[in-house]
Amino acid sequence: MTRMRYVVTGGTGFIGRRVVSRLLDRDPDAEVLVLVRRGSLSRFERLATAWGERVKPLVGDLSAPDLGLSPDVLAELAPVDHVVHCGAVYDITASDAKQRAANVDGTRAVIGLALRLDATLHHVSSIAVAGTFRGQFTEDDFDIGQDLPTPYHQTKFEAEQLVRTTAGLRYRVYRPAVVVGDSRTGEMDKVDGPYYFFPLLAKLAKLPSLTPMALPDVGRTNLVPVDYVTDALVALMHAPDRDWQTFHLTAPKAIGLPGIYRAVAKTAGLPPLRGSLPRAAATPLLTVGGRAKVVRNMAVTQLGLPAEVLDVVDLMPVFTADNTAEALRGTGITVPEFSDYAPGLWRYWAENLDPDRARRDDPAGPLVGRHVIITGASSGIGRAAAIAVAERGGCVFALARNADALDELVADIRARGGQAHAFTCDVTDSTSVDSTVKDILGRFDHVDYLVNNAGRSIRRSVNASTDRLHDYERVMAVNYFGAVRMVLALLPHWRERRFGHVVNVSSAGVQARNPKYSSYLPTKAALDAFADVVATETLSDHITFTNIHMPLVRTPMIVPSRRLNPVPAISAEHAAAMVVRALIDKPARIDTPLGTLADFGHYLTPKLSRRFLHQLYLGYPDSAAARGVPPSSRSVARRPKRPARVSPGLRVPRPIKSAVRLVPGVHW
Repeated sequence: MTRMRYVVTGGTGFIGRRVVSRLLDRDPDAEVLVLVRRGSLSRFERLATAWGERVKPLVGDLSAPDLGLSPDVLAELAPVDHVVHCGAVYDITASDAKQRAANVDGTRAVIGLALRLDATLHHVSSIAVAGTFRGQFTEDDFDIGQDLPTPYHQTKFEAEQLVRTTAGLRYRVYRPAVVVGDSRTGEMDKVDGPYYFFPLLAKLAKLPSLTPMALPDVGRTNLVPVDYVTDALVALMHAPDRDWQTFHLTAPKAIGLPGIYRAVAKTAGLPPLRGSLPRAAATPLLTVGGRAKVVRNMAVTQLGLPAEVLDVVDLMPVFTADNTAEALRGTGITVPEFSDYAPGLWRYWAENLDPDRARRDDPAGPLVGRHVIITGASSGIGRAAAIAVAERGGCVFALARNADALDELVADIRARGGQAHAFTCDVTDSTSVDSTVKDILGRFDHVDYLVNNAGRSIRRSVNASTDRLHDYERVMAVNYFGAVRMVLALLPHWRERRFGHVVNVSSAGVQARNPKYSSYLPTKAALDAFADVVATETLSDHITFTNIHMPLVRTPMIVPSRRLNPVPAISAEHAAAMVVRALIDKPARIDTPLGTLADFGHYLTPKLSRRFLHQLYLGYPDSAAARGVPPSSRSVARRPKRPARVSPGLRVPRPIKSAVRLVPGVHW
């Protein structure tokens, strides 16, 4: 067998890397040069460990002039027998500019390379070139007046047109159908084609098995597994006397949504499909226009379905593959039945591609294996919450400025058999927050939850604060901007994983409007409002927020007030239990009976509520520290008696508590 040299574009991609492997398997002496962007060199190196020394990188860029290859590199390439052009943007949701740069301009540059090397160009096109043509579309058909509904269809058409019309170019064109995972392993690298509907099917799996299911016969498409595509492509590349021919790498029959449903139903745990609805049942959803289309797109986006997919959900042409069948005769390469390999596709998707897989709880417990950042973890609520989360199987990333206290906490958690890691971080410093988050993600891959607990409180009347604007600024820096800084640092990561939850340790004082806290409570109110607004924007990304209106807690932060607080404090462990509940149940807010009563009072009897709070202001004076009394002049306060075990504020009968928990947004 004559030794062959190949140049492959897109050689680190889903199809391209398999083409490289098939070429190496076919010819033990073959040498393959893979065009790879500098930013993808690390991926190439990982793949090259299996490929060996016969595969070498060509550092360039598909969208750059001359593929970003220097004249010296181009001069040293020859001889090359085949240029295999797999590189492209295969994403219907990508922008027109991005697709045009890769699919059209990139193909033009690859054609130039093939001409320069006098090599045969093997162009991986797509059945998308047929657009919305109705009827039989053969391998000899190309420009027959079809409409091209999206930038993807348009750019793939233009790319193939360049190949067909370039004088002196020796070429073969391959048009794969919608490529799905490997028929043997199920492996797939991205969500595309039928995978867009898998999250919706996963939701249907939660229905009782007796649910009468019926689906409209829509979503007809042509599916082929990636192993068939690569096996057929490499075989066709080397078939004699096939230059200037086109090959359809398609299945004999298209399949619709009911067929996909039936093929994965047993593996996915779906209720059996009882029948099919007429196609017309879905027509209004697919053909809607104007403002109704905007509303439709908004609705399907929340279901995790890209709106662009509905515009091209039905494949109009019927593809024939006579030329391909003839060329592959005797090779044993055929398209397997979708129903035979669909269960493997579903299993691989569920384990590796399901956008909601990060949301699944471990069967051993909802916090088992979860990665939880807790700020202000060196003492008080943060320390108790870290211990409580670790006891339930969570991995705690404890953040605070006090490194010694963090080390002590981590040692305590590990001595109890838990997992914890300490990170010295100042939430008022953007550089500190960014570097800490990058460190955590780099070392531990992901973060599931954030507990914004770091806080600062000042109890001082406004009359004693007229020359202390810095009090307001420094409290806001920690309580509001520090928490916002943490959320913004994690938000891109959570959007990529489609999962994240934030617990903000707010205050019941936000509901009560306690006097003497004019610098503290507005910071918590601002954080409440921030979470409520952002939660409306991140709902489709499954990023959620809980605001805990925490009652007074016995922590070092309230020591300066001593006995000047009008309600008894709960323990840090009690507060930690509220944090744990917020992480597990994820309610929009957790209130207290006293806070809820205060809320009603401000709405129903605002003047009476304000009069009552004014009496509290008069009856509970500023502390000595708030009045500016020097420490040496303060009387020695008697050690307060150990408080009795009491509930915060009101004691509420259990039936009333249970009833309140049924009210959306109000949880005690």
